[in-house]
Amino acid sequence: MGEKIYGLLGRKLGHSWSPVIHKALGCEDYRLIQLEPEELPAFLEREDIGGLNITIPYKRDVMPLCSEIDPGAQAIGSVNTIVRRNGRLYGYNTDIDGFLYMLRRAQITLTDKKVLILGTGGASLTAQAAAQMEKAREILVISRSGPDNYENLDRHQDAQVLINTTPVGMWPNVEDSPVDLLLFPALEAVADVIYNPCRTSLLLQAEALNRRRMLSEISEENWQLPLPSAPERALRWTGGLPMLAAQAVAAEERFFDRRFPSGETERILTLLRPASCNLVLVGMPGCGKSTVGRVLSEKTGLPLVDLDEEIARRAGCSIPDFFAREGEAAFRDLESRTLAEAMSKTGQIVSTGGGCVLRPENRLAMRRSGRVYFLQRDLDALPTDGRPLSQAGSLEEMYRVRLPSYNAAADASVFNNAPAEETAQEIWRDFCENSGD
Repeated sequence: MGEKIYGLLGRKLGHSWSPVIHKALGCEDYRLIQLEPEELPAFLEREDIGGLNITIPYKRDVMPLCSEIDPGAQAIGSVNTIVRRNGRLYGYNTDIDGFLYMLRRAQITLTDKKVLILGTGGASLTAQAAAQMEKAREILVISRSGPDNYENLDRHQDAQVLINTTPVGMWPNVEDSPVDLLLFPALEAVADVIYNPCRTSLLLQAEALNRRRMLSEISEENWQLPLPSAPERALRWTGGLPMLAAQAVAAEERFFDRRFPSGETERILTLLRPASCNLVLVGMPGCGKSTVGRVLSEKTGLPLVDLDEEIARRAGCSIPDFFAREGEAAFRDLESRTLAEAMSKTGQIVSTGGGCVLRPENRLAMRRSGRVYFLQRDLDALPTDGRPLSQAGSLEEMYRVRLPSYNAAADASVFNNAPAEETAQEIWRDFCENSGD
């Protein structure tokens, strides 16, 4: 392998999971290759090319430079994988393999559905081909101009599946969303090919549409019940990480003319989860977030960000002293800034303060790049020393007020009445199975 070139070819390549994935698949020499358009023809003439993945903006540009193009890639009109055999370049499209895997994994069907595809680039061509293969009833491509555009989306309120193939919502512009899902009351599924962040604003809205119904079941009478960990979904959704992993496995098979076991894509996803997503702990003051966070960090090797410790470091004093000097509003502002900076990275354990969930923007930041765990403990077991708000009134009333915010933030609820090691083990098992989905 060392004598040949394997890598991801594009114009501007920032952070990419492709080297991690392909090295995990056995291609140790896989690397990132940045080229300007004028450099492309000469580079592809190199005899030492083994296999390349192609990304923006070259998926169509490489097609005239290939000796042969697979019929599937030809039909799609886009090539994302090139292999050199016997001096000739063969072009393939493994994005379609990844796209279909992503949909099936999320139990999203396009058959006999009205499908709305946002964007007109290479990923859009893949989505269109998939919709045709799956026999969608109607396929509409939305662009900035043309007969179907963002100004007349109200003509398509009966859309059942929405697929985002644009970069809108990709890091660092994470607060952007291409459309408002409330425009589509008949919507059954949302797929976003973006994988950084793991949950775009579009997907967060899709989740929220379901969570409203789930949270409505938590009434005044049963407010102490934990958040259901596996609610029934009226609306299915998926981000792009499964597509990325599955297309890489398919590309690697073409690079080396071999087949992987059926579970290989899930193995890669399990490998990527700790690095592509944060594990976030929320809950009442004194419920054990810092302790469980330290155990998780020791167990996994992932760095721990204790938000209260980081806030105290930035403030130059303890949190009770900051409260006494600046007040709660100033503390919440500093807390929000500190959280936003922490959540701009991935691959961490993040332990938050008890009231961090109270601001909606904080909850969105947690969920956008993390899987959030609501850590619970019996109220009479919660300590109050050094916690100004816990000392100021009734813990039961504080819990009652904050519970909707904890539930709105959390992906799963875990009781922490057992030793911290057992709680950490339960959380880590769930995180490995579910983060990034």
